[in-house]
Amino acid sequence: MELILSIVIGVLYTVGVYFLLRRSMVRIIFGVLFLGNATNLLIFMASGVLPDAQPAFLAESAPNNPQVMSDPLPQALILTAIVISFGVVAFLLTLLRKTHEVTGENDIDKLK
Repeated sequence: MELILSIVIGVLYTVGVYFLLRRSMVRIIFGVLFLGNATNLLIFMASGVLPDAQPAFLAESAPNNPQVMSDPLPQALILTAIVISFGVVAFLLTLLRKTHEVTGENDIDKLK
C-alpha cells in the first residue's frame, strides 16, 4: 500500500510541476491543484496512520490502547491544507477570469 501511494505521490508532483511550467493559465491552476493534493497525500502517508490504525476517538466500551489509535493532528493539518488550497484556487480562478476579460488572452507570453 505504501509503495503504491509513494508512486501516486511522485506522479502527482511530476504532473503538477509539468503543468506549472506550461504557458496556459488554466494549466497553471491545474498544477497548483496537483501539487496541493500530492502534498496532502505526503503528509497523510508520513503520519503513519495508513493500514491498521483505529479511529482517534472511541466509545467508552472500546479498548483504549493508544498504540493502535491514529493521531488526529495530521488529519487536522490536511484539512487545513485543503481549505487553504481551495482559497488559493478560487483566487487564481478569479484572477484568470479578470485577466481574460481585460486582455482576452490565456497565454502568459502574450500578456507582455
